[in-house]
Amino acid sequence: MNAYAAWLHPQLAAQVLRRRRDGCSEIALRVGPLQDARQVLWLEQRIRGLPGVRRVAIDHAAQRVRVVWDARCTPLPNLLESFAAANCPARPLRQDSIDDAREGEMHDALKRLLVAGMCAMQVMAYALVIYIGAVDFVDFSTRNLFRWLGLITSLPLVFYSARPFFTDAVHELREHRPGINLPVALAVALVFVASTLNTLRGSGEIYFDSISMFVFLLLAARYLELRSRHRSGALGEAAIDAAPLLAQRRRADGELETVAAMALLPGDLVHVAEGRTVPADGVLESGSVQVDEALLSGESRPVMRQPGERLIAGSLLLSGPAGMRVERSGAATTLAQLGAMATGARQARTLASDSDREISRFVGRVLLLTALTAAGWLLVDPSRAFAAAIAVLVVACPCAFALTGPATLIRAFGVLAGRGVLVTDAAALARLARVDLAMFDKTGTLGVPQLDRRAIEPLRGDSPEQMLQLAAALAHESSHPLAQALADAARRDSLPARAQAVQVSAGAGISGEVDGRALRLGRAEFALAASGQPVPLTAAGALVLADARGALAAFHLDEQPRADARRTLDALRADGVAATIASGDTPARVAALAGSLGVDDWHARQSPADKLARLQAARARGHVVLAVGDGSNDAPLLAGADVSAVLASGTELAQSHADLLLLDGRLDGLVSARAIARQVQQVMRQSRRWALLYNLCAVPFAALGIVPPWLAAIGMSLSSLVVVLNALRVRSDAASGRPEAGGPIPGRREVRA
Repeated sequence: MNAYAAWLHPQLAAQVLRRRRDGCSEIALRVGPLQDARQVLWLEQRIRGLPGVRRVAIDHAAQRVRVVWDARCTPLPNLLESFAAANCPARPLRQDSIDDAREGEMHDALKRLLVAGMCAMQVMAYALVIYIGAVDFVDFSTRNLFRWLGLITSLPLVFYSARPFFTDAVHELREHRPGINLPVALAVALVFVASTLNTLRGSGEIYFDSISMFVFLLLAARYLELRSRHRSGALGEAAIDAAPLLAQRRRADGELETVAAMALLPGDLVHVAEGRTVPADGVLESGSVQVDEALLSGESRPVMRQPGERLIAGSLLLSGPAGMRVERSGAATTLAQLGAMATGARQARTLASDSDREISRFVGRVLLLTALTAAGWLLVDPSRAFAAAIAVLVVACPCAFALTGPATLIRAFGVLAGRGVLVTDAAALARLARVDLAMFDKTGTLGVPQLDRRAIEPLRGDSPEQMLQLAAALAHESSHPLAQALADAARRDSLPARAQAVQVSAGAGISGEVDGRALRLGRAEFALAASGQPVPLTAAGALVLADARGALAAFHLDEQPRADARRTLDALRADGVAATIASGDTPARVAALAGSLGVDDWHARQSPADKLARLQAARARGHVVLAVGDGSNDAPLLAGADVSAVLASGTELAQSHADLLLLDGRLDGLVSARAIARQVQQVMRQSRRWALLYNLCAVPFAALGIVPPWLAAIGMSLSSLVVVLNALRVRSDAASGRPEAGGPIPGRREVRA
């Protein structure tokens, strides 16, 4: 029986498995970060090779895997063991994490986009023949044939691909809030009806190419937006994912039983092993324990909890075991409320973007102009009223205007990705250009653990350099901030030796072999567990390196500002952005770091609610606020800010509410992002002015019946091309001020328990 045998229990399996009509089971799994596409492909092939597996879907960004398989051929414990054997441990998620609606929405949007793209290409090819016929190179019968081909090819595009525009337009009318879908639906319907009538009559102009291009471009923009929104939504469930599904409950006879964490009731006595996550909120009944509560408080150091004090769901037990009496479980825990607070703060932000409002106003004016043109011709020559109105609608087709935003933003996303900044919310760039206040978390954001060579204490006579190299060989295999500090200190001299057989114990330390020597690095209790020796007094509160005979060295780490923190803050201040620090740490440590960074406005002992209240007060005073953090306790602040940024080392919950992800761990990516955001706004204004100028020049001629349809289509295409070319002016050299020296922090293999 393997280590996952508990999942054979029907009550536990029912929490994570969903039965399908075909007799198979479906499960959603949380996996560790996958390094590259080859690892994703290798993992998928390995799982597909298991007996009974029908389907494997890996969401690389959200770190989720969905598996459909016959559990009779491969039991759930064996499936989980296969993931662990592939060096990618997987944790089952509750069955409500299997979101068919989200996946169905993505597939539907992609299918409609592909149909629109194929139809648009064909219609444009047919239109080319008709345009050639306008100068008498093609006879009338051939042109009429291609009219019918254009009509037939446009049918799937109008009645299938463009259907969401019509459906949403009906909803807008029912809710008495006209939006962009209404004018789009009217434009597509009117142009299609007019072109169909002219095709049936065999005379008059047709505009199937115009509506096909218009629908395809709008669907492409919507698909990109949908992908970004769904990615954020998948990460947004990190608070639920972080809560453990299993708990050890003590029965009346004193024996332990494995139960679902959500099945815990107030009054239940729970056993929490050392290195495990607390499954519920409760009161500590056993002896004193050390816990990591950075999830809630932002404390940079572990805290001691005495009998009678509360333990918080989601916190990590660093010393134990612990006996806890449950008070709240499931959605009532502090962890779940933290996620709900963050979600509520994010929903409170204005969802409508300036771009959507501008496009809606633009299209509204086009429709008004079209109606005025029809009214004018009704007074002069009623027979030409409908044709003239359609000509205006085609000439003024807002393709270029609608394309301005997506084209410029896609270019900006690529440039920022090259600078180590991933944008998860397109609307954030517009807000970033207006930011005038930046609110920073301290621990892990502005400050990082750092090792001073003088703080290395050999305990058995070896040199500090030798001890550092041995410790760094283990530390290199972990992404924990303390381990990174050791690895960085050793890398200044030379690369450490490579450790073998490495194992990581969450919240405790790392064990492995270096040059054939078994070593343990971490908290003193963990490091000395194999030797059985007591903890040296000088090693209290330090990282300890030990072998089978006992402690080798103690490493006393302190918090120092990030290498680029002062430079980033100075650049932001020079750009008119004030800086403030809101931290859950003690006043002494916050004051020390703020003083070294030149920040006068700082606040200590801030809970997530305190940070959010301080943010809301700043926004009430008229500030546009950028929030920067990395911990789950920062999630409400990040969600409520106008713009939020998180380091790549931040927790999943923090990343789920971030508009910007700083992938290379450098804060000066904020300076780059702000410079690019300003250039994006400038380029978009130029492109929209061009679109307006084109319409102001072309529409009068179309209204007077002077512009033929083939020339109108060419003009519309050239206008769109100008917008795309102008978007290429967004360049990386706009992000001035980011130093090139030092380069990105070398990557490490991240190990998660």
